[in-house]
Amino acid sequence: MTQSSAVDRLLDLIAAGRGGDAAGLYAPEAVLDATVPGWRFQKHGGAAIAGVWAGWFDVPGELQELERVATPDGEVVSYLQTAVDEGTPFAARHCHVLALDPASGLVRRHLVWCGGRWSADLIEEMAQAQRAEAAEAVR
Repeated sequence: MTQSSAVDRLLDLIAAGRGGDAAGLYAPEAVLDATVPGWRFQKHGGAAIAGVWAGWFDVPGELQELERVATPDGEVVSYLQTAVDEGTPFAARHCHVLALDPASGLVRRHLVWCGGRWSADLIEEMAQAQRAEAAEAVR
């Protein structure tokens, strides 16, 4: 596996709503350290990490505002995920810091920050607040 292909494949699985298929992208000793609204947790090993992704990334969607920055040992990835889950649209902002094993190219450390799933109503409320702030800045 090449240096960036594990990250490429993970992003493909996230967008496809197939996060549960990510176990093979992680080294046996891999650690996920996740910060979510009001909580932080860790998982160890590809199967446990893929179990988290199976719940988080279980519907196809789009990765908007995608930014990828190479680091000496991996990559930092951030995006706004948008999708529709059982007829209900949502969005979520994520930032991933991935460290890859230089020999195998597999993920050995994965830090992630998630702002939670935002409903359509909350997305509109945030957009209104942003428009009001922009209008105030013009004055």
